[in-house]
Parts: sequence; structure tokens; C-alpha cells
Amino acid sequence: MKSIQVFDKAMCCSTGVCGPQVDPVLRRFAADLDWLRSQGLSVERFNLAQQPDAFIKNGTVHELLAVKGTDCLPLIFVDGVLVEQATYPARESLSQWAGLVPTFPSLAVVSDGGACNQPGCC
Repeated sequence: MKSIQVFDKAMCCSTGVCGPQVDPVLRRFAADLDWLRSQGLSVERFNLAQQPDAFIKNGTVHELLAVKGTDCLPLIFVDGVLVEQATYPARESLSQWAGLVPTFPSLAVVSDGGACNQPGCC
């Protein structure tokens, strides 16, 4: 089983998906991590504000922070290997690193007559 570790910048909560103005990138990334978990992968996410010890204990993370500061965050590791830094990857990249085929939620097809085009539907 593959493992994914994410080292995030300091955020108000563990995912950054809170408050009145949620960053859509963080919302998408949180959904992608949930999808990875549903596929059986081990996913750990560390927040600099809440879990600073994890940033110190990981030598690569500690070194990058010392050299680049927090601009290198987020850091994404797959099976202990750094695969991405400074950006949140798309589901396609996460899937590739994990050896999975990406899937996306089904969306309703909208026809010219409306969302469902059936009597009593809308």
C-alpha cells in the first residue's frame, strides 16, 4: 500500500477548508486526499501550526524549510520520496504517483430543455 504525506503551511485547521472564504484549491485537494483514502492508501497531513514536530523530525522537510523557508510548502511525499513542492498537485498527478486510475464524481448532463428534461423533475 502506498503512503502519501503532505506537509502544509500553517493553517487555521488541519485541511484549510474552513472559514468564510475557502480557497478552492484546498477544497479540491482535500477531496482528492479523501479519494486516495477511499482507494486504500495511507494519507497523512501535517499542519505547520498544529504539528511542528513532524516538520522537524523529517530531515528533508527540515532542510528545505531551513533553505527556502515556508515558500517550499506544501511538500508532498509518496512512500517517503519528495514528489512535489510549493503547489498542490491535481488528482491526475496524485493518481499517477499512487499507481491508480483517477476517477471523478459523475455530473448530471444538462440538455437544452433543462437539467433533467423530464416532467416533474425540476
